[in-house]
Amino acid sequence: MLARVANNLFWMGRYLERSEHIARYMNVNYFSSLDAPTELSQSRQFVLRSMLFVADEEELKEAKELDEKKVLFDIGLNPEKQFSILSSISNAQQNANSARDLISSELYESINTLNRNVKNYDKDLFVKNGLFDFTTMITANIASLRTKIRGTLLHDEVYAIIMLGIYIERANQVIRIVNSKYNDALVEKVNSGASVTASFEWTTLLKCVQTYDMMRRYYRKIPSSHNVLDFLILNPYCPRSIMNSLNRIQHYIGFLSKDEIPQKDTAAFLIGKLKYEHQYTTIEDVQGNLKDFIEKLVDDLSLVGEKMRKDYFSLD
Repeated sequence: MLARVANNLFWMGRYLERSEHIARYMNVNYFSSLDAPTELSQSRQFVLRSMLFVADEEELKEAKELDEKKVLFDIGLNPEKQFSILSSISNAQQNANSARDLISSELYESINTLNRNVKNYDKDLFVKNGLFDFTTMITANIASLRTKIRGTLLHDEVYAIIMLGIYIERANQVIRIVNSKYNDALVEKVNSGASVTASFEWTTLLKCVQTYDMMRRYYRKIPSSHNVLDFLILNPYCPRSIMNSLNRIQHYIGFLSKDEIPQKDTAAFLIGKLKYEHQYTTIEDVQGNLKDFIEKLVDDLSLVGEKMRKDYFSLD
């Protein structure tokens, strides 16, 4: 397989996963704020800043009053913003075009249909009262696309490359969402004296990644910083956790790496090292300095993605 085509498959998976996480984050944060327990967490400015933090932190560098319709449009349907859902879906479709001969007609046609629906979505309707319908449509369609990936493709190198893109992006998005909700909890503490440990933001975080019910089933406790972080970072049985993503990345990279023992400074070696580091990490290690832990994990995941590009998808 040409490196260029492998790169297209990898980024098709990443862009699809990215658009789903951004859409769900918008949906959950916006509508959860309507019955949030504190005045700050109900604030539109607070909610909009949280959305932009996950979509693109660069947008928050200027201290200014945020316009709700502009923020929603930029994150949802602005073709000039690379972080928008529209741009992610469009990029996924372009990557699918470049790998047309390696994916099924069912998957290809579904991506094209989603791209067309997003591009033709009524922008005025979206920013006024269409947020729920739009974000629900995105998350439902991406879930359907993942089913088509698993159900219509051969489970070979092509499938492995797409799944690598999905899981590396999932790990990146989940840790960004964890970071955003942790920052929101800190802001609430500063402004209202609310407890970071028992903040409403941990419940919102679980709903953002569709794990609220399963976390309650697993721990049989109300969400707190301790059990939420343990579940979303270290629990290998949670399909949205960082640990689960690291396990899946190591599994699928095995389709590409032919070395029984990976050489140092390769993507396979780095992901194996990262996996075992986190396998023996405790929640006390995480909570001891959450900010540094998150920053290091973000850097480590970026390094793994960069090594994957150099080892398997480099166009040089």
